[in-house]
Amino acid sequence: MFNSFVEELRWRGVIQDIMPGTEELLSKEMVTGYIGFDPTADSLHIGSLTQIITLIRLQKAGHKPIALIGGATGMVGDPSGKSAERNLLDEETLNRYIAGIKKQIEKFLIADKSVNSIEIVNNYDWMKNYSFLNFIRDAGKHITVNYMLAKDSVKNRLETGMSFTEFSYQLLQAFDFYYLFQNKNCKLQLGGSDQWGNITSGTELIRRKCGGEAYALTTQLIKKADGSKFGKSESGNIWLDKTKTSPYKFYQFWINTADADAKNFIKIFTFLPKGEIENLVVEHDKDPGKRVLQKVLAKELTVMVHGEADYNSAVETSKVLFDGTIVDLSNLDEPTFLDVFEGVQQFSILRAEINSGLGVLELLAERTTIFPSKGEARKMILGGGVSINKEKVSGQELIINSSSLIKNKYIVIQKGKKNYFLCNVN
Repeated sequence: MFNSFVEELRWRGVIQDIMPGTEELLSKEMVTGYIGFDPTADSLHIGSLTQIITLIRLQKAGHKPIALIGGATGMVGDPSGKSAERNLLDEETLNRYIAGIKKQIEKFLIADKSVNSIEIVNNYDWMKNYSFLNFIRDAGKHITVNYMLAKDSVKNRLETGMSFTEFSYQLLQAFDFYYLFQNKNCKLQLGGSDQWGNITSGTELIRRKCGGEAYALTTQLIKKADGSKFGKSESGNIWLDKTKTSPYKFYQFWINTADADAKNFIKIFTFLPKGEIENLVVEHDKDPGKRVLQKVLAKELTVMVHGEADYNSAVETSKVLFDGTIVDLSNLDEPTFLDVFEGVQQFSILRAEINSGLGVLELLAERTTIFPSKGEARKMILGGGVSINKEKVSGQELIINSSSLIKNKYIVIQKGKKNYFLCNVN
């Protein structure tokens, strides 16, 4: 039962480093393992989702997961993978971030009365009354400066410089592992590959301080097939909080995944079994245009993060652009409406011009650059190739006025089948 965890991670292609003895330990007993989440925002993003899914897989394999929220380490800032010093957070902001992350983790890993129920801890609870002098005596004496300097998170910053605050982060994270080892019988720490140095510092502190044996496993940092950074859209991070990234935009991120990435991501981010995934890949390769993998991936992730209702809404919203009517567009709330047209070229039109009536040719060729000339616009209209607010323009005499606006503010223009433009009336 227990050995399926490492086997599954290996098949899904996510393991980066694993300490000798880890797989053997996981195959013979229920192991308590933890992953840390520092509160750098009030929401996690899809990069963090990799680690949440790792904890879920750990639990499904019969082991006990601990999610550690870094109320203490969040005050310091992890230098791993960073080229510059982090800004320190004030206590009010930090507490708000902690509350947001805790709520999200509880959504994915519900605590119950089972022996391997998720436990959420905050390292501030054991660090808040721990004096600096006691810490450097109890923890600092066991880890040498040379050992800490050899870690990539430190070496990579030696030229640009690192404060003592960030330098101490490695020791703080090591102490977390030691504390959980002593108090929760936690023998395993997991994390992204950029955490390997911090995690092994923890196993070393445990060995030197109490003679214990602890283990480490890291997962690969997810990248796209073209080498670009995973987890961001044109407008920034893809967040798990729907107020930061709407379910529609979340869905669109996955549905627009490249084929090579979809084959990778469906193994990493879903709980679909091996046989089903292999069959989906075969089906996808027969006709990539149907985007079978992307549709399944988008459904699995949107339902997991936002629920069935938000998934269904995202699918229906996605149809609006190509198959919807002006009524469908008008019925969208404004944030979702703007999400639909994110990335579409936009123009600003003065309300005074609309109030007095604006000819369609002037709109298309003079107030915007949709057409290079009135003649080109006229030709396309006569050929039936222009629509305004989802209705085909039947003649060049059309006048656009205030009654033409969606939500009293927007004009949607379609040129041909796939070219959309949005006018904002101010």
